[in-house]
Formats: sequence, C-alpha cells, structure tokens
Amino acid sequence: MKLFKSLLLLLLLATSFSFSQSLEFEKPNYNDIKSNINNKDSQLYYPKLIQRLVQNDTLISEEEYKHIYYGYVFHKEYSPYMRSPNEDKIKKYFQEENLSAKDVKKCIDLLKKALKEYPLDFRYLGFLSYLYHLDGDDVSSKKVALNLNGLMDTILSTGDGLTCETAFHVISVSHEYALLNRFDLESKSQSLINNCDYLAFEKGRYKVDGLYFDISKLTESFMSSFGEK
Repeated sequence: MKLFKSLLLLLLLATSFSFSQSLEFEKPNYNDIKSNINNKDSQLYYPKLIQRLVQNDTLISEEEYKHIYYGYVFHKEYSPYMRSPNEDKIKKYFQEENLSAKDVKKCIDLLKKALKEYPLDFRYLGFLSYLYHLDGDDVSSKKVALNLNGLMDTILSTGDGLTCETAFHVISVSHEYALLNRFDLESKSQSLINNCDYLAFEKGRYKVDGLYFDISKLTESFMSSFGEK
C-alpha cells in the first residue's frame, strides 16, 4: 500500500500521465465485502475489525483496512454526513491556537468518545494523533496516524482520480478533502459529474486540473433515506 501513499504526488508532479494507464487499481467489490464482514467465522467479521481500529491495533492488513472502510456502508449507523453529538465542543478545540495541557486531555477524551460512534472520521483521527503528541504520548500518536494512513491508502488504491471511471472511491465527502489536505492540495470548486464529485484546482497550479471521487454509495444512501421518508 506504500505505493499508493506516494502515487498521487507522483501523478501530480509528473509532466506526463501516460504511464498511469499501466497502473492497476481495484474498485471495491461491495458484494464480496458484505459477505465477508457478515461471516462470524471470518477474520474479516466486522465487529472484530472495527474494534481493532478503535483500539489502535497496528497490525491491520491492507485487506482488513479495505473491509473496515468500505464495509462501513453496511453499518446500521452509516450516514455520509454523520456528525458527532460532541461536534460543537470538539470544534472549539480545533479553533484554539494554544491548548493548555488540561484542554488537551479533555479534547482527547471527547475525540475518543466521538470515534467510538464513528471510527472513520478522518479529521478526528488526525487531530487525536496530534493531541497525543502534545500530551507526550508519541506511541499512541503514531498508532492513530498509522491507521489513518492505512484508511487513506485504501482509498488511493481504488483509482488514480484522473477520470470519473478511475475515480477514488469514498464513503464520505469529508474524506475527499482529507486526502487533499494530506498532499497539501487546495480545490477551487466542486461539481457533480455523473456519479462523481469533481474537485477542480486553480488553473495551472498543479499538473492536473482536478480530481474525481466516486460517491456512488453516498448517493445510494441518500436516495434510500429519502425514499423511506
């Protein structure tokens, strides 16, 4: 998966993208994933997988990250726009420039509670890793960062983002921006093209004009909830 960690940067910095045609990506097979995570005899059984993530297990494999991330769409609590009940409290700490030691510990507790409710909040995972570092717990900081990177690399393994057909598959719009932040990229606008979000960049700032993200599962979830109403 380390290949994909640097892949996007290589694509953005390259003067030509013709070589990207030879790279192989794997779109998520949701039927297989659903079958695996519901099998109590499988190592991919979802309750076990998600518990390992919450406990900051550092031995999660690439296949397990894939099932953790894309398997979450079958979780009864899945919502593309899920917000923690403690969102407003946590937001206050995000905006603080200088956190006291007491505030750091308070926010760590809030983030841990929020991540039990929604373990795939990339913002919270990144912030928790940073706060652990501020608190002097670099071991926990590295564990959380490792799992965050594993989840992001899972998304990057599904495409190259250069077309809607080879888009990165995401289960939350917030994950699109988390990936841009990871590579220090800024988008100028967002538009919907077929089943993809297209994030456009400032013209000429990067070697590509924008990136595509497949949001099929977000759309399905929205339409499902709308139909129920």
